[in-house]
Amino acid sequence: MKRYLKYAHVLVFLILIVTVFDIRYNPFQTDTVVVDPSEIEVSAPKDALYMEIEQKKDTYQEDAENAYIDEVWKKTPGRNGLTVNVEESYQKMQEANKWDEELLVFDETSPDILLEDLEPSPIYRGHPEKEMVSFLINVSWGEAHIPEMLQILKDHQVKATFFIEGKWAQNNSSLVKMIEEEGHVIGNHAYDHPDMATLDKNNARTQIEETNQILKTITGDDPKWFAPPSGSFNDETVETAAELNMETILWSLDTIDWKNPSVSVMVNRIEKNAHPGAMILMHPTASSTSGLEQMITLLKEKGYKIGTVESLLSESR
Repeated sequence: MKRYLKYAHVLVFLILIVTVFDIRYNPFQTDTVVVDPSEIEVSAPKDALYMEIEQKKDTYQEDAENAYIDEVWKKTPGRNGLTVNVEESYQKMQEANKWDEELLVFDETSPDILLEDLEPSPIYRGHPEKEMVSFLINVSWGEAHIPEMLQILKDHQVKATFFIEGKWAQNNSSLVKMIEEEGHVIGNHAYDHPDMATLDKNNARTQIEETNQILKTITGDDPKWFAPPSGSFNDETVETAAELNMETILWSLDTIDWKNPSVSVMVNRIEKNAHPGAMILMHPTASSTSGLEQMITLLKEKGYKIGTVESLLSESR
C-alpha cells in the first residue's frame, strides 16, 4: 500500500509540473514573439485600374510655381502644384468601373517661395494663369451708390475688395460696417486722398496708419491691403506699407468709370481686356452701379470666378 502511495505522489508532482510550466517556453531563446497567423496582413495585388492610374498620373501632375517679381507686373503670386491622389482616384474609378480622367482626385502642394517672402513691390494682378478676377472698389465719395452695389454683389454671390479713405470712413461708418457685414474685404485708401508720390516717409506713414486705426475701430480688423489714391506712389510708399505688414495694390484693368462712360462702353472695355488674374478698378459711380450686373454676368460667362484680392493672390488654384 505504501508503495502505491509513493507512485501516486510522483504522478501528482508530474501533473503539477506540466500545469505550471509552458512547454513552448525555451529559457535559452530571448525576445521570442509568437505571431497569430490570422493577424498577418497580406497586401492584395493591385489590379489593372490601379496600375493604370499609377502609370498615367505624371501626365496630370503639375509642379508648384514660386512667387516672383516680374519686370512689368512686379510682385506676382505663385501657384500651388497638383499631385494625383492615387488611392482616392482609384476608389472613384472603381465605383465607375472604368478609367476616367475626370474622376482623378488631386492634392495641392505649396510653392517654396510665397508672396510675403518677396521684397516690397506693388502688385498689379494675380497669377497670369489663374482663371479668376477681382473687383477693386476705391471709395472716397459715391456713398449714394454703395447700398445698390452691395445688393447686386449679394444677388450674384460675389465678394469684392473695398479700399476706403479714412476721412470718408469717419463720416460714413455705418456704410463701412455694412460693407464688412456683407463679407467683403476692406482695404486702406489713405486718409484724405493725397498724392502719395509727393509725400515723405513720415507723412506717408501717417496717412496709412490713421486710416488703419479708423477702419479697425469700425470693423475690428487690421487692413492688410493698401491702394494708393489715383495709383500714385513711389518706392517709399511701398516700403512704408510693407513696414506696416501691408501689400500695395494697383490694378491691371480700369473701368474708367470716373469719366461716366455709358454702360455699353464700360462693359465692352471689360470684355476686350479681361484676363486671368485681372484686378479690375472701379468706384461707386452711377456708371459702375448700372453696369455691375452685366460685368459680373460677362466675366462668369467667360469662365472667370470673381473673388476678393485675398483670394486672387493666394496660391490656391
